[in-house]
Amino acid sequence: MPLAHGAACPPSRPAAPRTTATMGEAPEPSSQASLAVLSKVELRVSCRHLLDRDTLNKSDPCVLLLMQSQGQWVEVDRSEVIKSNLNPVFAKIFTVDYYFEEVQKLRFEVYDSHGQAGVGTHDDDFLGGMECTVGQIVAQKRVTKPLFLKYGKFAGKSTITVISEEISGNNGYVELAFRAKKLDDKDLFSKSDPFLEIYRIDDDSSEQLVYRTEVVKNNLSPIWEPFKVSLNSLCSCEEKRKLRCVVWDYDSRGKHDFIGEFFTTFEEMQKAMGENKVQWECMNPKYKIKKRNYKNSGVVVLLDLKIHRVYSFLDYIMGGCQIHFTVAIDFTASNGDPRNSCSLHYINPYQPNEYLKALVAVGEICQDYDSDKKFSALGFGARIPPKYEVSHDFAINFNPDNDECEGIQGVVESYQSCLPKIQLYGPTNVAPIISKVARVAADEERTKEASQYFILLILTDGVVTDMADTREAIVRASYLPMSIIIVGVGNADFTDMQILDGDDGVLRSPRGEPVLRDIVQFVPFREFKNVSGSSSAPVPPTLCPPCWVPLTSAHPSHPTLSHRRPRQRWPSACWPRCPSRWWSTTATRPSPRAALSPTPLTPAWARPSECACMGMGTAPVPPQVTVPCRVGWPGPHVPARSPAVPVVPVLRACLSVCCFEAA
Repeated sequence: MPLAHGAACPPSRPAAPRTTATMGEAPEPSSQASLAVLSKVELRVSCRHLLDRDTLNKSDPCVLLLMQSQGQWVEVDRSEVIKSNLNPVFAKIFTVDYYFEEVQKLRFEVYDSHGQAGVGTHDDDFLGGMECTVGQIVAQKRVTKPLFLKYGKFAGKSTITVISEEISGNNGYVELAFRAKKLDDKDLFSKSDPFLEIYRIDDDSSEQLVYRTEVVKNNLSPIWEPFKVSLNSLCSCEEKRKLRCVVWDYDSRGKHDFIGEFFTTFEEMQKAMGENKVQWECMNPKYKIKKRNYKNSGVVVLLDLKIHRVYSFLDYIMGGCQIHFTVAIDFTASNGDPRNSCSLHYINPYQPNEYLKALVAVGEICQDYDSDKKFSALGFGARIPPKYEVSHDFAINFNPDNDECEGIQGVVESYQSCLPKIQLYGPTNVAPIISKVARVAADEERTKEASQYFILLILTDGVVTDMADTREAIVRASYLPMSIIIVGVGNADFTDMQILDGDDGVLRSPRGEPVLRDIVQFVPFREFKNVSGSSSAPVPPTLCPPCWVPLTSAHPSHPTLSHRRPRQRWPSACWPRCPSRWWSTTATRPSPRAALSPTPLTPAWARPSECACMGMGTAPVPPQVTVPCRVGWPGPHVPARSPAVPVVPVLRACLSVCCFEAA
């Protein structure tokens, strides 16, 4: 089995949400983050002359990157651990968001790692730290500073070097698979333990480490695991830029033996696409000079090369593609009995539950990009007819061949008709839903037409029980044209959702593979449903406001009520004809017989131009504009000036972060 040369450090302390878009944090409703000048920057770190804290071997260094947020240092990411090395060059590349107009303070901490307890524990030795700003690194391109111990004491001659590089607009990445044959044997009693390093040679002739493979023990013809690197990191998106590849024999004391090297370009590597293979002779310059019959120190073969183009949300929209919107609703028993008013699935005759509020808010955004206005609606965590077996990816319209509903109205109707037919159960497994949508997105990607972008809205009330499978599914989905929005409903603990969001660090699969891009955005609904509407962005009225019915002397049948204050009522014209009874419409009831008609009335939010209370049309209804409504006697009604619920702008911001981070 291959032995990892640089093991990733396990997290040792909780990290607070980060402040940059890379970390996935949604802006506050009044935030002006969208107006900020933003670019992504890659940081490469190396150290020199580190302190040796070990008795028998040298230090095993690891670097932690922290960013100051609200006066506190928050861990952003960490590098791999390099064994027995006082002059480490870390393969880990830190990616941060750079805001020109902000002072973004960074702190790099170097530790000597011990065992598997994790860096930063009391068992680890602090080798030094350095503080700077993102602006300083970007301006100078290359920053070298001394490391300091506690109380400002120099850590000997230790220095740390940080090199910055702005990420270009190219979103492609390449997948490479290498092997070697007949490498030189550098060990006396066993065979070599080879690993491969790839360096990019920059315009100033300096070398930047691009990737370091794992170590294959005791093997002169190793096959290294395939790996992925961005085109920006590999060759700065220049096919003819020279690359230097070096093969080493691993030494546990850090004194790796040089086996050989070769030079190539990405242009040459591309010859390995398809069934073709490209190989290079691995040369040792010293042997070439000293040995007359020297041929090479082995051969390195590029088995396969795959180029992938990662399309962003904006790429798809500008290319004329459509948004395919899928909603997944949590029907686990933790939501409570839908017949009970305390249940999150309770159908209140006067206002929508939180599941419906979130559904309408996100659906209103997505429907503008969906020409057919058909939305897939799925459920999970319930026993469904006819056998009442637990399902985690069933269509709530109970049509497995076509799970699409006609508009948001169709989703709501399917949701309401579904509730009495199913039994809320469990557990809360999200991975099947993500995998199902990902399969459809994968089929779309294979068409090479980029005609659809997939957005999955997951509405859930609690902790995900299949966290490992969910992480794996998200990592796989990050390579596809899709984004995921998770809305937490209720007052449960959503810590796991923050992990999936990536605010506490880059999300990784159980095998340690990171997501290619941040595609998950988590929104705790409870933090936004009571937010005041006094934000800089236009805020729609509440989702279900009551109607003010002025009772004045204009009503001759009620002369004695002229002195009373207006009473708050719901338009009774909607009650008999709307099964949910929580929307307001502009329809006027012509007669009691017509009001009792069983024909369902189209809900107001499905007809934005006629909606008096939802505020989802082309322009919100001004507070003083009256709309006809028959409530016992003639008279106008005006939408109430009640506190607004800025659900739409909040989720629009979250959707923008989630999708545009696809770049």
